Amino acid sequence: MLQIAKILKSNGTCGDILIGLYDIDASEIDLKEPVFIYFDGLPVPFFFDSLTPRGNTKAIAHITDVDTLADAEEIVGQGIFIDSESPEEEADDFIGWTVFDHGKKAGEVTGIEPIPGNLCIYVGDALVPLHPDFIENADPNARELYLNLPEGLLP
Repeated sequence: MLQIAKILKSNGTCGDILIGLYDIDASEIDLKEPVFIYFDGLPVPFFFDSLTPRGNTKAIAHITDVDTLADAEEIVGQGIFIDSESPEEEADDFIGWTVFDHGKKAGEVTGIEPIPGNLCIYVGDALVPLHPDFIENADPNARELYLNLPEGLLP
């Protein structure tokens, strides 16, 4: 999830809110896509009914089902997030990279396997979990991925 705004305060009595935008222009926000607000540690989807810019870094927004001042006050201070690039899309960027394991060339990334909760890459014919604990370094300029894999994952 990528935070795009923070709810600064309620605005009026009909549930409108004033939001502060982070590195995004109000015109870049797709009103047809959901935004997420975290409740009890979980992202809950909402849709903007309207979004009116107020300067370069703020906007007045109305979120579906936030129809009263009390509803708006309940979400003041919360972050507003959008769903960023999925791990599978990020992993696609690694196709063609050279993989090193323990400093030795192991092969090339030939594909991905988007197993839920366990994204894997193919290094040649071997299926390797792309887990953060195994990644030592990634060099996008050289298209090299340095891993520290447990024994036996690669032939």
